[in-house]
This record gives sequence, C-alpha cells and structure tokens, in this order.
Amino acid sequence: MTARDSDTAAEAGASRAGRRLPVADARQVARAVRAALGGRWWSLAGVVAILTAGAAADLIAPAALGGLVDAVESGETGTAWLWTLGAAMVGGALVGAVLTAVGVVTASRLYETVIAQLRERMVARAFELPQGMVEEAGSGDLVSRATDDVAEISQAAPRIVPALTSSLFTIAVTLVGIAVVDYRYALAVAVIVPIHVFAVRWYLRNAPQVYTAQRAAMAERAHHLLTSLHGIDTVHAYRLQDRHNARIARASWQVVGWELRARVVQNRFFGRLNVAEFLGMTGLLVVGYLLVTNDLGTLGGATTAIMFFIRLFNPINSLLIVIDDMQSALASLARIVGVIDATPEPQEPGHDAVSAPGDADDREDAADNGEDDAVSALADAGAPPVLALRDVAFHYDPDRPVLNGVSLEIGRTETVALVGPSGAGKSTVAALAAGVHEPTAGSVRRPPAAEGRDRDLVLITQEVHVFAATLRENLTLAAPSADDEQVRAALATVGADGLLARLPEGLDTVVGTEGHSLTPAEAQLLALARMVLADPAVAILDEATAEAGSAHAGTLDSATAAALSGRAGLVVAHRLDQAKACDRILVIESGRIIEEGSHTDLRALGGTYAALWEAWSRQTAPR
Repeated sequence: MTARDSDTAAEAGASRAGRRLPVADARQVARAVRAALGGRWWSLAGVVAILTAGAAADLIAPAALGGLVDAVESGETGTAWLWTLGAAMVGGALVGAVLTAVGVVTASRLYETVIAQLRERMVARAFELPQGMVEEAGSGDLVSRATDDVAEISQAAPRIVPALTSSLFTIAVTLVGIAVVDYRYALAVAVIVPIHVFAVRWYLRNAPQVYTAQRAAMAERAHHLLTSLHGIDTVHAYRLQDRHNARIARASWQVVGWELRARVVQNRFFGRLNVAEFLGMTGLLVVGYLLVTNDLGTLGGATTAIMFFIRLFNPINSLLIVIDDMQSALASLARIVGVIDATPEPQEPGHDAVSAPGDADDREDAADNGEDDAVSALADAGAPPVLALRDVAFHYDPDRPVLNGVSLEIGRTETVALVGPSGAGKSTVAALAAGVHEPTAGSVRRPPAAEGRDRDLVLITQEVHVFAATLRENLTLAAPSADDEQVRAALATVGADGLLARLPEGLDTVVGTEGHSLTPAEAQLLALARMVLADPAVAILDEATAEAGSAHAGTLDSATAAALSGRAGLVVAHRLDQAKACDRILVIESGRIIEEGSHTDLRALGGTYAALWEAWSRQTAPR
C-alpha cells in the first residue's frame, strides 16, 4: 500500500464512521437469547427452584436470632431451646449456602452455554457477510466486536450471573419474610421502593446511550490502530507518524471522554442507592420503636425485621450495581447480535446481479449499448468475457470520486495488468471486481457462484495471513476436500517444493505464530498455492507479491504466472516487469483508464506507460 493509498483508506474509514455494522435492539437481543436457550427451559426452571429454596433457607438464621431475643426477654433461656435455635441457624446457613452454590453454578453453566452459542453464531455470520459490507464498516468495527465485546461479556458474566440468579430470589423471599413478621415493617420498607425505581429508571435512561457510544468510540480507535499497524512500513517510509498518531490520539480521547461520562453516571446512581438504604433503615427503626412501645410487636420481631433488611443490603446493592455491568454487557451483546442479524444492503438500482458470463442477454446488451475504447475487442470476436466492468464509478466521499467511467473486460484465459501512479485507483478497481465494494454507478459482471464460494473468483492481496495450524490445514482452507496429492501438486505448481522439504514434518508441520515461521515470500507462495487449490475462474491479485522484497521477485513472478495459467487474471502490478508478462496492460490515472495495450504497443505509443517503464528501467538497472 502506498502513502497516498494509506491516507485515502484512512480518510475513507473516517467518512464511513456512520456506516458501522448494525446494533441490535432489545427485541432482537431477547429473540437471540431465546434461540440460544433452545430446549433448556427446564434447566432454567430448575435453577429458579433451587435458588428460591436457597434464599428461603437463608432466612432461618435471622428469624432464629429474633426468636432468641424474644426468648431472652421472656426468660425462656433453657439449654434445649438455645441448642434448638443454634442448630436452626447453623442448619439454615449451611442449607442456604449449598443450595445457593448449586444454583449459581448451574445458572453459570446455563448462561455461559448461551453466551458461547451467541459468540459462535456471530463468528459464523461474520464469515458469511459480504466482504464489502465489512470493509464499509471499517476493519476495527468487526474486530472490536469479536474481541472487546466478547471479552466484556465474558468478564461481566461471572459478576452478573450470581447477582441475577441469587440476589433476585433473595430479595423476593426476604421481602415476603419481612411482611410475615409484621405487615407494617413491609410498609416501611416499601417507602424506599420508589427511590430504587427512580434510580433505576434514571440510570436506564442515561446509561445505555453512554455505553453504546463508548463501544462505538472503542471500535473507531481499533479501526485507526489497525489501519496504522497494517501499513506501518508505509507510515515510516513517508513519515506519516504524526498524522496517524494524531488520528489515534483523537480516537483515544473520545474513548476517555465516554469513560468519564460513564463514571459520572455510575457515581450518581450509587448515591441514590445509599440514600435508599438510609431511609429504609430509619423507617424500620421508627416502626419497630412504635410497635414495641405500644405493645403491638415484640423486640425479637423488630430485630428479625431489621436483620432481614440488613440482609437485603448486599443483594439489593449487588443487583442494582450489577445493572452497571449489565448495561455495558448488553451494549456489547447488542453489537454481537447485530452481526448475527446483519443483512447486506440491497444493491442500488442499475447494478447488475452476479450472472454467468457471456450469456445471450449480456452479449445483446454489449451490442446494444456499445463499449468505449477501454473495453477489449474480445466480445466482438465472439469470446465472452469472464469478468467485465462497464462505465464504473466509485467514491467514499461524494465530493472526492475515486473512479469515474472505468470499463474493462477479461477473457477466460487472459491476464490483464493494472498499472499507474500511487492513488490512481488500482486497488479500488480490484476491490470492485472482487465484490469487496459495489460501484456507485455502472455495473460489474462477475463469474457465477462456485461450490463453497459466493462467486467463482478469488482475491489475493499483499496482506497474506498464515494461520496457526498445520501446513495442510492452511492450504485446504481453500479446498476442504483436497487430498495430500492435490496439496503437494498445488505447492509444486507455484514452486514451493523447497518449503515443503524444509519443514520437519512436511504437511503436518504447524506453521504460523504457534509453529514454524514462514518468510514473507513463503507466505505469499502459500497464498498462491491456496488459489491453485481453489481453482477459480478469475483470480485477482492486488499487489499480492509486494511484501516479499526484490530478492524473491523472480521466484514470485514465476509462481504467479503458473498460478494464473488457464484462468482469467487481473493483476495490480507494483513492478512493471510483472505487467510486461501480462497479455494486456491498462494504465489508470486519476480514476480513469487512459491507455490500453500490450507492453510493446504501449512503449511504442510513447505515453504514460512508456514514461513509467523508462523510470522503472533506470531504477532497476545494475549499478
């Protein structure tokens, strides 16, 4: 990627800030959770029963303490009675602890299973989304959902699950217990309910938008970080550090700002909870005093009610405080479900659907509409093109068009090179041809669907990834049914026999971050071998061998030629000797194709390509 391409990509990313992948609403999240629960409703009912029983058992200890107070006050302090109360307190505590522990563990397993299924569905759906839709959202959006949002839910679940599973039932059962002691104590506690309701409603009204904005800011920061890291060599080469650092700093300060807003909301929420506790305790003390002094209740009853209320502090605070974690987790869950439910936007009117190349309608349209001078004469010769762009325009920002009126056709076994100065639009043409983007005007005809792919076309860029897996698994990603003989044949086709020979366990050798590291040239040979196994009708190489260095240029050029043999190829060439070997060369400048022909013809023309070739020849001439 050149400096101008890097800047254009970054600016395009900034202009796409409003085109993020969708975020699910509450109804979609609930539907996704219900689907993940599947047939586990009986397990959920069992969790409710266990936790309710555990909460009831926990009431035995404070009730027994109140009975002890009444016994002391009345003088009934026999040893047997004390032992009975003590045994009841210990037994209730033990039974409550065991039931609560079993309930929390069971609930955790249930909820973690649901979360795991949602994560798996998100990853599976992400692989199904059109690449153009993911690119439009920016690389940081999907990455942050698969990392930050998944991590947020995973970290929040251990805090949320105990609160939801035990606190809710403890609060409900304890309130019933207070009412059983005396309904007037329950009325005193009921006074603080509006305060809690007000606090929760205020929090729910303010917190979700803060957390949603915080997650979006984190996605934007991730996008700028990834853009800079992927193009780090270009950033250094063209001294763009300050510009990229400024972008990252702005995005980071956005995250900090939303973090601070979240903390302010949290602190105000917790303050309201403390006020409710103070008023509740005050109300119980006043009611207890009035009941005891007027012989309407006992001191033991007042003690039991107050102990019940004190016992509510922890579950109420845990439940309400965990709402903070829930809002953050729900914001992340909504982003995950948003990917699961994401649907591609329909193509704009006028864009051709993917269809079989060279059908009768296509040839009639070509004959009726005519093609400009940039279109090959293949159609006129009766050989239908396998890939065609017609009068294509594209922009990230409407005020800054990237392409305008680009047309090209590629025959079934023809290799076409795209050359031109940095920022001319070469990579954008490749992205449109591959379906990463759809044109803002004009049409693109691509080969029809092939087995396992949405179209019979493969795109290879300079960003080659080697997975932490065996060499065989890295290759058969492109053709899961390929046997070892076919895999070795693909490696031999691109001249990677030496790679196979140097690995200690051959195809079973683990490569990537957890195994043997591959050189940039070997990684690109691996990508070309994958393409050979995939055997597409059209291969698009967007500077696919740019990162291996000039020392391996000859090897990679030979491998590329072998991989493209017998299929249509569109090559974005970063070295003009690559373009020289192609059947046709298209010169693009300022978003338009200005020259077309063979290497010999274009040199004879004496135009832009001839000038580029002379400059290239001087640069690469032996010194």
